[in-house]
Amino acid sequence: MARYIGPKAKIARKFGENIFGNSKISKILEKKNYTPGQHGPTKQRRSSNYGLQLQEKQKIKHMYGLMERQFRKFFKRSDRMDGETGLNLLQLLERRLDNVVYRMGFAPTRSAARQLVSHKHFHVNGSSVNIPSYIVKVNDEISIRNKSKKLAIVHDSVKQVKGDLTSSWLSLDKGSLSGIITKLPEKEDFDPTIKVQMVVELYSK
Repeated sequence: MARYIGPKAKIARKFGENIFGNSKISKILEKKNYTPGQHGPTKQRRSSNYGLQLQEKQKIKHMYGLMERQFRKFFKRSDRMDGETGLNLLQLLERRLDNVVYRMGFAPTRSAARQLVSHKHFHVNGSSVNIPSYIVKVNDEISIRNKSKKLAIVHDSVKQVKGDLTSSWLSLDKGSLSGIITKLPEKEDFDPTIKVQMVVELYSK
């Protein structure tokens, strides 16, 4: 499936946020806290309502590593579900297997988690799943394949997890390198910088 493979630091500078969770990008943003390009330091950001809505959609797409077609499918699915469309959308995005692997601390970034899932390093309820967009459910168990338990990237990432996970809807067992989806993510579990209602309004036009 197609995915963005360009420079992530450039994208993060565009939004003025480290949307990828990469420590290297944080350092770049500290040095270059302006948009990329020749006129970056003096460029005025778009202020129209449509422009802000479009920018928010692009930010969420890049944050979760989705292309336009896939993101639109997620939105249509969330719109058909009961409840708030925006909340449904973020819950679906958070419940993607690659995002869950990242949230549990098995990978340093979502892109790294996506690659690990694609290479069949993870199981869901004991069965191998290599689809990053697979949507997990409550009580699903995510575990690392036995042959993959010695991967340095996994161990180095898990070591960074101190105490409980920041995502209250997930639990982690460092000893067995496994985790469980204890409940659906709630509003307080989402990135506070995301303004999902702007995306809902954009697609409602």
